[in-house]
Amino acid sequence: MRDPYQIVQTLLVTEKATELMEDFNKYAFKVACDSNKIEIRDAVEALFDVTVTSVNVMNRQGKRKRLRRANFGKRADWKKAIVTLDEDSGIDIL
Repeated sequence: MRDPYQIVQTLLVTEKATELMEDFNKYAFKVACDSNKIEIRDAVEALFDVTVTSVNVMNRQGKRKRLRRANFGKRADWKKAIVTLDEDSGIDIL
């Protein structure tokens, strides 16, 4: 098994993710692009000592950005995971 810190990169704190945390006990993470649902579940359980009930993943495409005059570049693609926790589990953010 890989290191959990390589799989789970960061906790996403956006308006939508905050509402999911408060209302449905779901947390959003930016994860490694080559990770799968089982690896994400095991990594979150190891890092935060919680019980995960389900994992949903989304592959996000990087935005096309303009660099100078007529040159265009692209931001990196990334993967987002929405992790649902058990009712009596929770992650303390602060």
